[in-house]
Amino acid sequence: MTIMAIAARGGTWLIEDAPVEGIFTRERITDEHRMIGRTAEEFLDNEVIPVTDQLETKDWALARRLVKRGADLGLLATDVPEAYGGLDLDKVSSVIVGEAVGRGASFATTFGAQSGLAITPILCFGTEEQKQKYIPRLVSGEIVGAYALSESGSGSDALGARARATREPDGSFVLNGEKMWITNGGFADIFIVFAQVQDQETGAPGQGRGQFTAFIVERAFPGVSSGKEEHKLGLLGSSTTPLILQDARVPAANLLGEIGRGHKIAFNTLNYGRLKLGSMCSGGARLAIEEAARYAAQRRQFGKPIASFGAIRQKLGEMVARQYAVEAMLYRTAGLIDGMLLDDHSPAMILAALEEFAIEASILKVASSETIDFVLDENVQIHGGNGFVRDYPAERHYRDARVNRIFEGTNEINRLLIPGLLARRALKGGLPLIPAAKRLMDEIMSPPSMDAAGDGPLDAERRAVTAMKKVALMVLGTAMQTYGEKLADEQEVLIAAADIIIDTFASESALLRAAQDGGDLHVAAARVYINDAAGRIEQSAKTALAGMTDGDTLRTLLAALRRLLKVTPVNTIALRRQLADATVERKTYVF
Repeated sequence: MTIMAIAARGGTWLIEDAPVEGIFTRERITDEHRMIGRTAEEFLDNEVIPVTDQLETKDWALARRLVKRGADLGLLATDVPEAYGGLDLDKVSSVIVGEAVGRGASFATTFGAQSGLAITPILCFGTEEQKQKYIPRLVSGEIVGAYALSESGSGSDALGARARATREPDGSFVLNGEKMWITNGGFADIFIVFAQVQDQETGAPGQGRGQFTAFIVERAFPGVSSGKEEHKLGLLGSSTTPLILQDARVPAANLLGEIGRGHKIAFNTLNYGRLKLGSMCSGGARLAIEEAARYAAQRRQFGKPIASFGAIRQKLGEMVARQYAVEAMLYRTAGLIDGMLLDDHSPAMILAALEEFAIEASILKVASSETIDFVLDENVQIHGGNGFVRDYPAERHYRDARVNRIFEGTNEINRLLIPGLLARRALKGGLPLIPAAKRLMDEIMSPPSMDAAGDGPLDAERRAVTAMKKVALMVLGTAMQTYGEKLADEQEVLIAAADIIIDTFASESALLRAAQDGGDLHVAAARVYINDAAGRIEQSAKTALAGMTDGDTLRTLLAALRRLLKVTPVNTIALRRQLADATVERKTYVF
């Protein structure tokens, strides 16, 4: 394996320089990684994608057979210890499988609910008896799982769920309530269900917040049923239904974790779900770029292939550059988690790693879901009228991807989480952001230094990324100082700060990937992304600073911003043409 033990902690990249060789990239995957990736990709291309139309008729018997077939190939087993029927592979392997599965969005949703949202809670929080009873059957595809957190009234406020659980004298529970938008809801055998355990002093049923708790609920339990299939915009080949609990009887042995600690299960499961969603979005974007390149090469207008037109090359080059940055973040984050787990794959350590890199998982969730939306929108545009009809897959891809910005916590919630988690870690002393921000202010108030500028192929981009980190620190430090404990109420400022942080992590990840590989196309993709990210960061910083300050203070901070973020534009037109031409020539995504 090429995963190295890395001492980095979540968020430290914002205040420290990461060594080029200290991060994991897609180019460093092993033969073992390639083998499982080929297995997964061949399964999707040969067995799943050809039957997508049949899945969209709600043929859940077929969906179950595909889950079982994926299980037979070992694709559900990557994260699971051998003691429970798994392969105990690294997280990079899971990311590679996720990218392959992302080629078929409806099945990817079914697969993700099974491999991540159903297995992870039991693996990390279940008793030994629960693990032995359920995980081998989930890994083998014998049973199908689902995750039931959302409710129509609570939305993003998961802890405000109204489903309730009443304890019986024998220690069992009676659950009542309705969960919404449950993936695999129409045919799952078990559900990870969250409900409020109500005590007598809480008040009438459903009033107030009880003790938020998780349960393993079997469909066979009395009082458990599914509602009708939702009529959805996309993902028509996946089952989405309400889960109805009417005096559902749940044995004491099916309490998952501790009463009142359901939030730990919910949030950490979502942390890993965000990483896996990022991998599936990445795989879907790779496929769409390939489709767009092939279509542009064969579609002729005005006597030429449309791939020869600058407007189309601009689109293809930008699609490639944005996807390059997403992949750089995805494999970097998977490598960080694997570095923490190198000598210890215990559930407790897995949980600690998921918590440690929750910030990076949220960044990935936002960036990957918005990148695939951009890629698929441009794919439709490149296809023209053909992209708007069902004769071509571009139309289906476009509809299927929209929910990714809602899945696993909306992008708005994740944007609030990113700076919020950084601030909380700083205040608790777990991340030295505050001293770093103070050093930055000292630097800003001092005469400018005359550092020698290198002229290497990525030296300007290195300086730009260093500047981006300083801008992120300045904005986040100003926000913490301005609002103190009320920072969470200033959502517009937090969202602007999050956009800066996302682009900074993406830019550094792209830079390190390109520096590690050194190829011309890698350098071109990194330069395009970093150049444009600098402009976005400058605008977001101006928005945030103007929202927090005014007068002389604002003028001082804007002057500091201009001083920090001196980025000379590069010829992105030529660089995008280089990326587009290589993509069209090879008729595939080039990395």
